[in-house]
Amino acid sequence: MGEDTHKHQENHTSWTVGRGLAAAAAFLLASVAAAPAVAATHTPDGTAPRRGTLVSLTPVVSRGATGVRTFLAGRDIATDTVRYGVTGYRLTYRTVDPYGKPTTATGLLTLPAGGAHRLDLVSDTHGTMVYRGDAPSVGDDFGRIPSYLNASAGRAVAAPDYLGLGEGPGRHPYMDTRSSVTASVDMLRAARTAAARLGRPLTGDVYVTGFSQGGQVAMALGRALRQGADQTFRLKALAPVSGPYDIEGQEVPALFDGRVNDTSGVLYTAYWLVAQNRLHHLYDKPSEVFRAPYADRVEALFDGTHADEDVVKALAPSVGELLTPAFHERMRHPSGALRAAMRAADGTCDWKPEVPVRLYAGAADTDVPIGNARSCATGLSGHGGRVRLVNQGQVDHFGSFAVSAPQVVRFFDAVRR
Repeated sequence: MGEDTHKHQENHTSWTVGRGLAAAAAFLLASVAAAPAVAATHTPDGTAPRRGTLVSLTPVVSRGATGVRTFLAGRDIATDTVRYGVTGYRLTYRTVDPYGKPTTATGLLTLPAGGAHRLDLVSDTHGTMVYRGDAPSVGDDFGRIPSYLNASAGRAVAAPDYLGLGEGPGRHPYMDTRSSVTASVDMLRAARTAAARLGRPLTGDVYVTGFSQGGQVAMALGRALRQGADQTFRLKALAPVSGPYDIEGQEVPALFDGRVNDTSGVLYTAYWLVAQNRLHHLYDKPSEVFRAPYADRVEALFDGTHADEDVVKALAPSVGELLTPAFHERMRHPSGALRAAMRAADGTCDWKPEVPVRLYAGAADTDVPIGNARSCATGLSGHGGRVRLVNQGQVDHFGSFAVSAPQVVRFFDAVRR
């Protein structure tokens, strides 16, 4: 395990998709987009549709290479890897909820306007989002940066919204690793179907990345693919950024020792407790966990319709002022259902990847401290994995993303070569 901040610069030639192909794709999209948003709940033989079945495909964005560069540069993202324009489509697909019951989810499939006919696939899993409208398939801003970066470099990108975000039904089961992985695997399957229909079939090679919450999901997805979640996909490389891989050992202790800033600590803690209570029954009434007046409003704030800044304004200024004294102490010394909820998300680095792995993190991150990446690197290396921890130095959480995202593209380019 080492630390490396070397940046690769590569020059590539490109070509543009012909007008005939573009016209054919537009005609196809017009017919597909007219399909109903939700298909029948059963197939003609009476069985439930398979997970990953594509329900609908809707074009949502198209940018030329210049437009991609402008978009990225406006968000302080390096643009040297941009070679093609991109086109993005919202996919609605079949998956399962945390209880294994059939449901639907949405996600963004982004294709390059050029490059190889058959495309490698990148899975990009996004960070914490409170407002469902910020998810990649519906919000044209931060959540689409990795999709534009990787697609403009010549790969297809599947970016799941997760359950309960984007246009998926219900509430988001925040930090429920298992359902995030099933939604991500099923997004890969739906992307395979959609790409084939759009005349850009996939090779089956998958490169996995993700940021923050998505970094942890990416690591768990890599493990699932390695264990044969879908044998038509071949994991080629893993490159998560600033993921909370060690909630019990690093992230929760950091809430109380000053390594996590108050604003983020309050948002993450409240979101996590409300979502996990639906899965692990941490409390009967919010007042058992949250102080007044926050107990009366906290659950409604995380219904997917509130922006992050509005949620933060409605909550306490610190975790100590948000939680009751008894539950504050319980968080410091978790046991029972609370510890089980933490451990259900941990362990994503307890396996041996047979592919190159880079873990990107920032030393000045006060959302997800770099100790999470160090714990993960230790776990993977202990199993014999080829792991490099890339310490980006004195950058904060979103700074680590801005620096790392183009480096991930260069890393994937190098692995493919």
